[in-house]
Amino acid sequence: MSKKQTNGLIVAAVIFVIVGVISVISNALSSKVSKNSGATDIEAMMESLYGTGNQALMDMPTTEDFIAVVPIEGTIQASAGESSLYGATDTYNHDMLMEYVNLLIKNDSNKGIILRLNTPGGTVYEADELYLKLMEYKEKTGRPIWAYMESQCCSGGVYLAAAAGEQYANRITTTGSIGVIMSTYDMSGLYEKLGIKEVNIVSSKNKDMGTAAKPMTSEQKAIYQSFVDEYYNRFVEIVATGRNMSVDEVKALADGRIYTATQAVENGLIDGIKSSEEFDAYVKEQSGVDKFYKPASTPNPWSELFGMVSETKEKSESEVLVELMNNLGSGVPMYYAEPYGK
Repeated sequence: MSKKQTNGLIVAAVIFVIVGVISVISNALSSKVSKNSGATDIEAMMESLYGTGNQALMDMPTTEDFIAVVPIEGTIQASAGESSLYGATDTYNHDMLMEYVNLLIKNDSNKGIILRLNTPGGTVYEADELYLKLMEYKEKTGRPIWAYMESQCCSGGVYLAAAAGEQYANRITTTGSIGVIMSTYDMSGLYEKLGIKEVNIVSSKNKDMGTAAKPMTSEQKAIYQSFVDEYYNRFVEIVATGRNMSVDEVKALADGRIYTATQAVENGLIDGIKSSEEFDAYVKEQSGVDKFYKPASTPNPWSELFGMVSETKEKSESEVLVELMNNLGSGVPMYYAEPYGK
């Protein structure tokens, strides 16, 4: 065996050992955290390794006037739990954004907010919570909010954009999809074929409604529909207020359909169409402020390393089933646009 081949084998062996050690460590850490949600010592250690939302905001200006860019990217949802050990699987970070706006309220150097939206929407709770925080920002500071829609700004994205005094979009933006969806699946036929029967001991007839193992009754459908109707009406009212339109005008547009940017302008859902550069120049002109600030987004090397290891870890059968059910429908009400082209 040549010296080059020997060296190659040695390097490969070292890499194999390192990956193996990291895998063992990451599995042990994730196992401890999943078994003990109060494992603050482990969480603190991981935070020190790759940072938290606080560290992402550490370089926010405090002595120089600036416009804050608030990125709404990916599905609007609660901040990740277990995935936070390895780095978020989605770019949206709800906890960080809530803290970000809170800090902006207290920061006198901040002169306004730009919402940069590229999202299909998301969960009702998180969309409403961030909307209310943005409205609190406007009320307490009197500073303006502008919204810019990038590739996609649908459903919950439109909900958040309603907090802005002015809304613009790229000419290729897809927007709209104003509405609410709650998804679940009836797999009772499949269960019967497989010889599976779900047994639930319940306190009342509707306690297990929405389970995939049983068809939903008319009464249960009506219960879910009441949720959808209430959240839909709130959505319509928020858009109507944000766009200075009547509720009836918004309802005529809010049947769940999507709109092009041109159609959105024609229907009064946005103020105009601008390129990203044109929009930035417009905000600078309107505010008289040239400096824009956006939270740090460069991932920590530790986060990337643990993320790669977690992706290579083989999933158990239970994890696969849970992931499948989450994808099929969780029953959580959402301001969300179903992905198209898939």
